[in-house]
Amino acid sequence: MSVIALVHVAHPDLALSPTIRENPETTIRVMPQAATDPETDLFFFFVERDDRSVESAFESDHTVAEWETIASSESGSVYQLQHTPETILLSPKTFELGGLMREATSDATGWTLRLQFQNRKDISDLWGFCEESDISFELQRIFRHQPWNSSDLTTLTDPQLETLLTAYEEGYFEEPRQISLEGLAEKLDISPTAVGGRLRRGVAALLETTLIEE
Repeated sequence: MSVIALVHVAHPDLALSPTIRENPETTIRVMPQAATDPETDLFFFFVERDDRSVESAFESDHTVAEWETIASSESGSVYQLQHTPETILLSPKTFELGGLMREATSDATGWTLRLQFQNRKDISDLWGFCEESDISFELQRIFRHQPWNSSDLTTLTDPQLETLLTAYEEGYFEEPRQISLEGLAEKLDISPTAVGGRLRRGVAALLETTLIEE
């Protein structure tokens, strides 16, 4: 059984820190596949909303060596970035400790990270690394992570399972969303209210069997 830690980190030399400070109301997310490979020198970020001020900030951001736009939509843009040598990255240290960076989302002051480790000692070791590097490290929450298996499906009703699978296959959980609640309702031949209820109850049932808060 592993543990999930929700932490907040901040430092002037963390990736995109200057851009975050200049655009405190813009949310930036690290694309997951770019947060787990310690060998790559390319990182991908999703910026929620097409805000040219972010691109302007990239130009003066000392953590950005090169950048380019990969894709854009009404909900935001995906950027490919190469960081400068002085940039502090926590993903390589996380990987070194046997962990995964599941999510990384910016706020006005830094990054909120969802990390997965084998045990609490690994979190403590990362905390120690941050302390030595003068990185602000705030542990917000910690969970035990119960591995999911097929027996967990018994907590779901058949309608909930059908709705969750259909929503997943049709891209309801994608960013940007590929199908609306009304679209799912049409496919399942039920009302949007019923779809929303099944999704909420189904997700709640899965969380009860896969994430147990300490």
